[in-house]
Formats: sequence, structure tokens, C-alpha cells
Amino acid sequence: MAKRCVKVFPFFERFWHWSQVALILTLLFTGLGSNGAHGFLPFGPAVMLHTMAAFAILALWIFATFWLFTTGTWKQFIPKIEGMIEVARFYAYGVFKGEEHPYRKIYWRKHNPLQAATYFGLKWFVFPAIWGTGILYLTYNFWEEVPNATFWITVVANLHLLTAYVIAAFVVVHVYLLTVGHGFRAHVRPMITGYDTIDLTPEQEAYLEANEPGRIRST
Repeated sequence: MAKRCVKVFPFFERFWHWSQVALILTLLFTGLGSNGAHGFLPFGPAVMLHTMAAFAILALWIFATFWLFTTGTWKQFIPKIEGMIEVARFYAYGVFKGEEHPYRKIYWRKHNPLQAATYFGLKWFVFPAIWGTGILYLTYNFWEEVPNATFWITVVANLHLLTAYVIAAFVVVHVYLLTVGHGFRAHVRPMITGYDTIDLTPEQEAYLEANEPGRIRST
């Protein structure tokens, strides 16, 4: 294995990431406002902005899902048990002792086992839950005549809020983990430039130099 500076995050992945950040923060802010947690926005504008941001992020997720499957990038998010205990131990204990991160990022696997499992859970369970409850909540006028509709809309609203808190917790933990190890800037820079230092096999290095030389930088 040789350490090389390689473009591991293409433009769309970076655009998707930062657009998602902006939209999720907007949704959390407007959602909390519409629930009375703060008074920075009146109820009407908060709901309108929340709905617009929701449609925008839903469209972004549809395009991102298409991109993930057409490029094969979805494989990066399949969790593996191997190495997960070591990574979990590092974040729970080793990081406070100054230990080295046990996972070495490689070309075809840029997410460590714990990251992959977390993203898998978000993409397959948490995000669909927020979509489904949000759509049901938004379209309540179309099904308000069903039996016990007021009970079900309360269930939907609370599930939507609970899922939003799960996403908010993920954001807080995600930002916190960016501060451990090599430091905040070192973690964020690859998602801005696209380049990160990873381990390449001789075969991968030879392939990139011959077919995609622009993806390798000298520094």
C-alpha cells in the first residue's frame, strides 16, 4: 500500500453533501420554529420555508439515489462487521488516549465500518421515515376523513418530530467527530477539494496514473 493524495469525492458528491447540510439545517430551524421552540420566524413563513426546503431536499435525494446506483457508489455504504468493534472502541475510548484511528481509508472503501453502518441506517430507515411522515402530514387534507384521522395525524406528527431529533443528534455527533483525530480542517478539507490521502495498492495506483491521472496529486 502507498499513501497518495487522490480525488475520492467527485463534484456531485460534494455538491450533494453541502446542499444537504444547508437544507437539513433550514428544515431543523424552521421545524423547531413552527413547533414553537423559538420565535425568530412567524408560524406561516416558517411552515412555507419548511415545505420548500423539504421539496428541495427530496428532489436532491432522488437525484443522489440515482447517482449512487448508476455510479456504483452505493457499495460504499454497505456496512461490514469486520473492524466495527475496533472503530467503536476508538471513538468511545481510544480517541481520548491519543491512539491512532484503527481504520485506514482505501480507494474503494472511504467510509469506516461505523460510518457505513450509520449512513446505511440513515438512508434506509431514518430518511424514509422523515419523508413518509412529512408527506402524510402535508397531505392531511386528503385523508382527514378516514376513521380516527385526528389520532393518526398526532401519531404522524410525533413520529416526524422524533425522526427530526434523530437527524439533529446525528448532525451534532457528526460535527463533534470532525474535531477528533487530525483536526476539524483536515476532516472537512476533502469534502471541499475532493482530495484526500488514502492507501492505494500498486494496481490501483497504476490504473489511476494510466487512466485517470487527474485524480492523483503529488501533494
